[in-house]
Amino acid sequence: MKMSVEKTSFVCMAALAAALAAGAAAAGELNVVCSNEQDWCDLMASNFEDATGHTVNMVRKSTGETLAQVRAEAGNPKIDVWWGGTGDPHLIAAAEGLTQASGADTSELYPWAQNLAKISDGKTIGIHLGVLGVAYNREILEQKGIEPPACWKDLADPRFRGEIQVANPNSSGTAYTQLATLVQVFGEDEAFALLKQIGENVNSYTKSGSAPSKAAARGETGVSIGFEHDMVKLRIAGFPLEIVSPCEGTGYEVGGVSIIKGAKNLEEARQWVEFVLSAEAQSAGPEVGVYNVPSNRNARIPDAAPDVSTIKLIDYDFATYGSTETRARLLERWDAEIKP
Repeated sequence: MKMSVEKTSFVCMAALAAALAAGAAAAGELNVVCSNEQDWCDLMASNFEDATGHTVNMVRKSTGETLAQVRAEAGNPKIDVWWGGTGDPHLIAAAEGLTQASGADTSELYPWAQNLAKISDGKTIGIHLGVLGVAYNREILEQKGIEPPACWKDLADPRFRGEIQVANPNSSGTAYTQLATLVQVFGEDEAFALLKQIGENVNSYTKSGSAPSKAAARGETGVSIGFEHDMVKLRIAGFPLEIVSPCEGTGYEVGGVSIIKGAKNLEEARQWVEFVLSAEAQSAGPEVGVYNVPSNRNARIPDAAPDVSTIKLIDYDFATYGSTETRARLLERWDAEIKP
């Protein structure tokens, strides 16, 4: 007789909890910075505490903020693990010697998750994949008689004057992914010319990458740029959002998990990495509206997750755009040419 999905999941989670608990001599504590959405941060912390008995001290920060903190605390870190957020800043932290290899087994992960570990010599590992896209509030655009966008270049059209919201790439990994994506799609000079034109239509640059789509959902802006799994969550909640994968092609994030060099709770940090890479832990995402693609091949992909097989994805160059020099140069140019 086959077990039900619920019973199978319970048994697997119990086995994982037993294995993690066996590896801990006594209950400890762990300091985590989470760059995922708050609900996902809270659920994973709670599940890890239940599995191990450790206490998790967690704070939610964007990737840009976290990278700045990790740099500032080099040599005397206050955090042990950085979980979530786009992979580019994780790769930068690895290249700058700010993180350390966890030694975690990556054999059950998709190649795109293993690639992050390969590029960083194991210092960061992929936890999920999220596609960059555009969302628009159907009701607002209908009321104003504005034709919806289908491509990146559409966002430069004057019909969207004052209707677009996007994050600032200095603080947001989402917005940096957009910047790096447009450079790879159009070439650097054409991309910055396009970003300047789009900027004429932007009403606000936010700190957080998920904030623009939340604003579009509430009717505070007509169009947003962000990750499609965040947009799916809002649409499922009943908001009138339509999601567009730009016609020219789009980039994607591979979220990362990294142990900070000099982590004071190293054994607990290694257990955290093992836990968040497990199929059981990743499969819990839909409980709190997480609709990205999990990195473990055995994890359940949510039915509502964007179907990457139907989307024109670029061959995103993580090694180049996850380097300190490239990021610094592009952000400096963005500040000089685009920043309002």
